[in-house]
Amino acid sequence: MSVSVPPRHVHLDQMQPWSDRQHFLECLSVTPEAPDVMTFTFRSDKDNWFRYLPGQFVTLEIPVGPEPLMRTYTLSSTPTRPFSVAVTVKAQKDSIGTRWMFDNLKPGMRLRAFGPLGDFTHIRHPGEKYLFISAGSGITPMMSMTRYMSDVAPLSDISFINCARGPSEIIFRSELEYLARFMPNLSLGFIVEERGQMELWSGLRGRIDKAKIALLAHDFLDRTVFCCGPDVFMNFVSSSLEAAGFDMSRYHQESFRPASAELEPEPAVSADGEVATSIRFTMAGKDVACAPGQTILQAARGAGIRIGAACESGLCGTCKVMKLAGEVEMHHNGGILDDEIDEGYILACCSRPKTDVQIEA
Repeated sequence: MSVSVPPRHVHLDQMQPWSDRQHFLECLSVTPEAPDVMTFTFRSDKDNWFRYLPGQFVTLEIPVGPEPLMRTYTLSSTPTRPFSVAVTVKAQKDSIGTRWMFDNLKPGMRLRAFGPLGDFTHIRHPGEKYLFISAGSGITPMMSMTRYMSDVAPLSDISFINCARGPSEIIFRSELEYLARFMPNLSLGFIVEERGQMELWSGLRGRIDKAKIALLAHDFLDRTVFCCGPDVFMNFVSSSLEAAGFDMSRYHQESFRPASAELEPEPAVSADGEVATSIRFTMAGKDVACAPGQTILQAARGAGIRIGAACESGLCGTCKVMKLAGEVEMHHNGGILDDEIDEGYILACCSRPKTDVQIEA
């Protein structure tokens, strides 16, 4: 019989923050939450702590084959407990990366991760009181924010509405009911589409609508709203709130869209006479022509050089590379920090060369 030896205790002020450029994530545990829903908890593979905002996301590099997949997941954990992070994921029928995690990811295994990043957090969009509306696994950023407020501001006023197909598919239901015992201003509202023959349910049934929102949060017009779920769900919620006269400047939603389709190659010379630039990929040892309007990521793919990418819209930060020389035009959506730009990093998916450049890739 083997005996588990506890890890060496290190105080937080003796540790450095986790860095996606230096450290991997090591799986600590795998916990079932609901049908086809698992929570994967990670620690740093070194003695590091995690610094992020509640509601932010990470991108995991999942080794499903010769070419790994990049998949973006919201952190369901809270930064007030900085020694580990967790993602809670649902495997759909056509899932590849998430299904691999369900079938293969075990404690002790390591994954490369990028982030944390994201603007979907009450820290950046504060309000006097909140309305969290989610569907399915869209509950994860709301759980991160609620766990955070439970630790640092337990008197926070939160109306929490979650929609699920059935009672057994409400993720974190037991924990939320537990948190509500210690957060007097946390009100919970669950809506299920249907219940099984053997399931007890006395709550609301059907799909979310303006009447159900008003019933569960009568003062919703005065709240700051965070919404996460399938695009159809979020579009319906936002249009319902707007029709009710809600101030949409206090409405925030989160979604991760699939990578954009490959663009057609640009001509070597643009209509105004602009000529192609050259990109030197130093690690690959290749010089590649980059057509006007083409991104560094597109040029790399055309030359068979792999740069990891997930969102391809400057959001997830996965395609971050070091620019060694030259100038680029970069229009990102928050996927890179100012200090990283100062160090010379760029996002390949949204950077277009203005001169000949050298890239560490």
